[in-house]
Amino acid sequence: MTNKKQELITDEKKDNPEAKTDAKTLPHVSLPPALSVKQLADILQVSGIEVIKQLMRSGVMANINQAIDFDTAAVVASYFGYEAKKQPVSAQIKRPTPTGDGELSPRPPVITIMGHVDHGKTSLLDAIRQSNVIATEAGAITQHIGAYQVEVNSRKITFLDTPGHEAFTTMRARGAQATDIAVLVVAADDGVMPQTIEAIDHARAADVPIVVAINKIDKPDSNPDKVKQQLADLGLVIEEWGGDTVCVPISAKKKQGIDELLENLLLVADILELKAEHDCPAEGIVIEARLDKTRGPVATLLVQKGILKPGDALAIGNTWGRVKAMFNELGKHLQKAEPATPVEVLGLNAVPHAGDSFKVVNTEREARMLLKKHEDMQQKVPAHAKTLGLSDLSTQISAGQIKDLNIILKTDVQGSIEPIKDSLEQMGDEKVKVRVIHSGSGSITESDVLLALASKGIIIGFNSRPEPGAQRLAEAESISIRYYNVIYEVVKDVDKALKGMLEPTYTEVIEGQAEIMAVFDAGKKGKVAGLSVKEGKIRRDALARVIRKGESIHESRVSSLRRFKEDVKEVVAGFECGVKIEGFTDFQVGDIIQSCRQEIVS
Repeated sequence: MTNKKQELITDEKKDNPEAKTDAKTLPHVSLPPALSVKQLADILQVSGIEVIKQLMRSGVMANINQAIDFDTAAVVASYFGYEAKKQPVSAQIKRPTPTGDGELSPRPPVITIMGHVDHGKTSLLDAIRQSNVIATEAGAITQHIGAYQVEVNSRKITFLDTPGHEAFTTMRARGAQATDIAVLVVAADDGVMPQTIEAIDHARAADVPIVVAINKIDKPDSNPDKVKQQLADLGLVIEEWGGDTVCVPISAKKKQGIDELLENLLLVADILELKAEHDCPAEGIVIEARLDKTRGPVATLLVQKGILKPGDALAIGNTWGRVKAMFNELGKHLQKAEPATPVEVLGLNAVPHAGDSFKVVNTEREARMLLKKHEDMQQKVPAHAKTLGLSDLSTQISAGQIKDLNIILKTDVQGSIEPIKDSLEQMGDEKVKVRVIHSGSGSITESDVLLALASKGIIIGFNSRPEPGAQRLAEAESISIRYYNVIYEVVKDVDKALKGMLEPTYTEVIEGQAEIMAVFDAGKKGKVAGLSVKEGKIRRDALARVIRKGESIHESRVSSLRRFKEDVKEVVAGFECGVKIEGFTDFQVGDIIQSCRQEIVS
């Protein structure tokens, strides 16, 4: 690569003599130790093709997603009239800002483990927990409280035992930024998978650093280098390749690399300089909660500031109580819990919600007053106040309420993602930037809706429709989902929204869903589908959509709806019916029929 760089410098000077301009006259551009060709093109505000051409002039072959090191990127930058400055690794990690005016002291990092199913998240958590128990305690763990601490070189690390990006994002959606570092687990024999990409996007949206653990290195078909390249294509360039992403090869099954992973987590925590107030009333969040048959409401709390002690009066979301007893993950009584310490608490009057914040108050009366105030505020705030829609985007931009338009993009096929994403991200101005924070093919899922809720973004479906659960969640949380089947319509609507010219439009409401259980031949009248209504209701003359294997294959009107031999106007969930759909006879058992209506959105 060194020879190629020298050739690139030589060719650049031959082809562009003006590039010899004194470096003092060139504008500076800050570049990381490694980045993809696309990222470099975006920073230099040129097309990716121009960057690739410049690389190819000296024989450096790289595609749009391939990672290049700083030296190569610096030479390309100079060709386009920039002097490159190398970013220090610590400058690329955003440090969390402690709240409060009291004296700050160091605290342990809080870690969440994320990744694709079956890549070893739970095995890693078990390996960490068991190795810690063997080292510090006699006997096994007596209970599971949703979070626990391990000790490495006399320093503590807190793990949230709620692996998976959905649990991680659900807490963020409720306003609880609990995690300092995300550990991304990728199987060495499987590589980057769809949920891996989702986890990366969710962690980036939360603006937390990512540490990669390449698991299952003990398997004969493992290929860590392939995983590293796949991660580089996604913009996660590991330190070994000149990037800033910490990567540790491990085998959770054989307990290999666990100590090295824990030590690296402490190094990243040192860069973050994590601190919290100790001399103040305790505050924090609920990790999980349940109703125990013998002990009543039980909540696992993560203290974020102050020191929690038995006897403290608590106000938690819509509940309150006094701490009767506190336990750690081993079931041992605790007399105090410092910042970043997870504890199980007894003494609440009801079961709180995961993600609710708690605060220590002076008396139970004050706790009940805070509860009443919280309920009054919840009633006054409209349901849609926390979310964003294209229709009110211009108003919020003018008021300075948003500076980034976050978009979750779902398409029917993978090939549609890049052109739509590139078109959208080129939009925006000095007031607001358009960011596609997650993209993928397939139907819109609950995970997509949770990410939109947590990031205050909108969902764009291009020939893609939501799953029933995602539709219900979007309606409950007032998340805006826009549907398109022509690319220029997507770009046009976003452009109009940014300029405040978007006209009122219609949104789709799914009234019901049914499954085809049988298909009957009705002679000259075509075919009739025998349905079992699973949710909501199916209406005659309503817009109907036929979904097969997650994809919409036909949309038209319900022309006939019958119960036994009688024509009916609607059939509700739990009943069966026969249906004919205008212009469609290719019914198959297992197809899903959705009944929809259109509503105007102001």
